[in-house]
Amino acid sequence: MATITVNMHEAKTSLSRLVEKAIQGESVVIARAGKPMVRIVPIDTPVPASKKRIGFLAGQVTVPDAQVFNELGREEIATMFGGDE
Repeated sequence: MATITVNMHEAKTSLSRLVEKAIQGESVVIARAGKPMVRIVPIDTPVPASKKRIGFLAGQVTVPDAQVFNELGREEIATMFGGDE
């Protein structure tokens, strides 16, 4: 696949043609003063997966209320440490 590099002025005057070339699979780069600045790509180009965020399981799990949670394992802990609660 060949890369087409055009300057900013040429890109302004022939944007439609450059977009068509990108849709057909050619790599199109727009440069300013000879330095590559942007690449034209078709919109259906795969986008990198986004990073997972905190809260991605919101609404999918159930958390017991504090009283139930605090009672979990109370007898086992008392036995392990010799307490009689």
